Order: sequence, then structure tokens, then C-alpha cells
Amino acid sequence: MFAGIDIGGTTTQVVVCADDLTVLARAEAATPAREGGHAMMGAAFGALAPLLARTPGRLVGAGVGAAGVVDPESGRILVASDSFRGWAGFAVTEAVETALGVPAFLDNDVNAFLTGEASAGAVRGESDVLGMTLGTGVGGALWTGGALFPGPHGAAGEIGHIPGFGDLPCTCGGRGHLETLASGRSIGARYTDRTGRRLTAREVYEAATYGDEDARAVYQAAGRGIARAVVITAGVVDLTTVVVGGGVSGAWPLLEPVIQSALAAEPPVSGHPVRLVRAALASDAVPVGAAARARGELSAVPLG
Repeated sequence: MFAGIDIGGTTTQVVVCADDLTVLARAEAATPAREGGHAMMGAAFGALAPLLARTPGRLVGAGVGAAGVVDPESGRILVASDSFRGWAGFAVTEAVETALGVPAFLDNDVNAFLTGEASAGAVRGESDVLGMTLGTGVGGALWTGGALFPGPHGAAGEIGHIPGFGDLPCTCGGRGHLETLASGRSIGARYTDRTGRRLTAREVYEAATYGDEDARAVYQAAGRGIARAVVITAGVVDLTTVVVGGGVSGAWPLLEPVIQSALAAEPPVSGHPVRLVRAALASDAVPVGAAARARGELSAVPLG
């Protein structure tokens, strides 16, 4: 069996997977993000322990998908947002290997999301995919030649932080990034800019479904921005299959028509139509992707 752990800013998801990545058991726990890395990993292990106790099989590896900038080679968190305390610099894989007694591997959460969807989700078996997560922020990752392509600096596919989408300030310190239009935080902020009312992204979506034109305009701007980012990526790396996940993708009935319309008006230069799909694994995507990473790393190693 393989364990997968997704450490998010508010919730930690854990799964136990069979060798074919079928989820045998799952659980979640609140992430004690303000209490430091040891407390965060302790919450993950606390959720995982009963799953391992009641699931027949032998654990042989574990993977972790974590928010922030990570170093997969050292298994450490390099940079974390101000939502976390005592997380930057934390040795994640060392903690997992000590607690579970099996080899462990670390990826950032967006790379793990795409690995999950390409290994066992909506784009299973696809060789070339752009993955996009619309959550508190906007993340991106590339799958090329049937494998994750992190790039030489680990930032390949990070379309949430390329400029050219207006001039609004971004949480990263830049301006005009896609995240300023299409993240959950930004959708709420753009609605406040237009109306003075403070709503969450989910509440803005609900307002749009009841005919609120300001709410619809905010999601239309987000959809057009997403489409433009897809076309830019398609022009640079010739990827025309796109899988979209994250909490904001819950507004798919509103977002998809806008994205498809914009893509039809401005298709990729290759002339190949974009295949746009919503993620299939929901909250399992990141932990399943983390487990898939562990399985892949250990596949050539005799398990004994």
C-alpha cells in the first residue's frame, strides 16, 4: 500500500491506496497551520494511523503534497505563505520516514494534483496536460511525455503568476497576474470592488446563479483570464489538454461556457482545439498524486 498526504492551509487530507492507486481508505483533519511543522505532521499522522490499522496490506511508501515552494530533493519546504508558522525549512520527508518507517517523497500540491489526475483521474493515460488549480490562489503544472515536468527551477506551468491580466496587485508582490482575477480570494475581492459587499467566491457564484450581474461579470472576467492563460501555454509548449480543479472549479457551470467561448474566439496557434476537463478526483487528487509519486519512485525497487 501507499499513503498519500495533502497538507493544505486549513485541511489535511490523507489516503491509503492500493498498488493500482485505488483509494482503500481516506480521512481528513484540521491543519494546525499556526502551530508549526511538527504539529501539522502530527495531525496528518493522527488521521492516517487508524486507516493503516484497519486496512489489510503492507505500507511500502508515502508521498506528501504540500502548499508552498518545496524542494523535492531535500524533502523540505522552502517558502510558505503567512498562513503557516514554522513551516518554511521544515524537513517533511524526514518526519514521514521517521513516523512511518517507509521511504517518503515530497511535491508541491499543484504538481501532486496533476500527478493524481493524470495517474487515476480525468486525464488518466494522457501524455501531455496542463493542470490548473483555482483555490485560494491559482496554481499550474505541466505533464509532458507521460511524466511531470517541473522545469529546471521547479516552477514550470505556474500560470497563476504570469503578468498581462490587468494591473491589480497580486499576493506574491507582482501586478496583473492571473491570480488577481481567478483565485477564490480575488473573486471575492473583485465583487467587493464592484459592489462594496463582501462575499466569498462561493457566495459570489450563488449570487450569479440568481441573476446578480456584478457576480456574473466577476466570473466572466475570471473565465476569460483562464482561457487566455490556456492559449498562452498552448502557444509556448503546445499543450491542448487542460484539467482544472480546486474549490473555484465548483463554479464550473458558470466558468466553462465562458472559457470555451473565449477559446473558440482565440484558439491556439496550432489549430488543435483545447480539450478542457474538470478534475475528477476532487479532494483525493493531491493525496492520490502524492501516493502515485511514491509508487513511481519505488517501482524499480524490489519491495521484498
